[in-house]
Amino acid sequence: MLAFFLIGFAAGVITGVPIGPVNVAVIDAAYRHTLRRALSVGTGGAIADGLYCILGVAGISPKLHAYPVVPAIMHVVSGLVLVVYGFLTVRSQPVVQAQHEAARAPNVRGEVWSGFKIGVTLIVLNPAALVTWVVVVAKFVPDATYAQGMVTGGGVAIGSFAWFAFVAVLTVKGKRAFGDKARWLPRVVGAALIGYGLYLLGNAVYYFVT
Repeated sequence: MLAFFLIGFAAGVITGVPIGPVNVAVIDAAYRHTLRRALSVGTGGAIADGLYCILGVAGISPKLHAYPVVPAIMHVVSGLVLVVYGFLTVRSQPVVQAQHEAARAPNVRGEVWSGFKIGVTLIVLNPAALVTWVVVVAKFVPDATYAQGMVTGGGVAIGSFAWFAFVAVLTVKGKRAFGDKARWLPRVVGAALIGYGLYLLGNAVYYFVT
């Protein structure tokens, strides 16, 4: 079981590295709000990643292979979501440095829950992520039992959270070190998100025209 957990952990970290909506949301939350909110966003995204991994183990893969049009449709949906979210990030107003948490007296529970919902929603609205996890599961744990799949999914969730937490902490440190000079950061990752969304749309177009 430890091997399946470690495979899941490594997969969670590695698949979190490419630009994606949760990475952008974590950076935005860490820069404009608080580290706590950013970690909440990462937690929601990590749990959703783990659930997608478990779905891959549970037998989604044969259905996707039986209906090859489904991944193409998922790429269309994900591409549109990523382009829109990236566009909104790029066009957002200049970020404002978060004040000290004690001075702001935030609603901690509401802030955590709001961030968590954002993280989950961004993964759910990105069905191409399910395709990614189906491919990962088929390659690294093709014959896993349901119990082994659950352990792998748990490893994925923890690995994904570790990456998102690293991004959140790095953003906060960058904000403190560079101040207003770091305002370009969310916009750059937003532009990268648009590029990735266009890439997914291009894949879908290629499928439908060939």
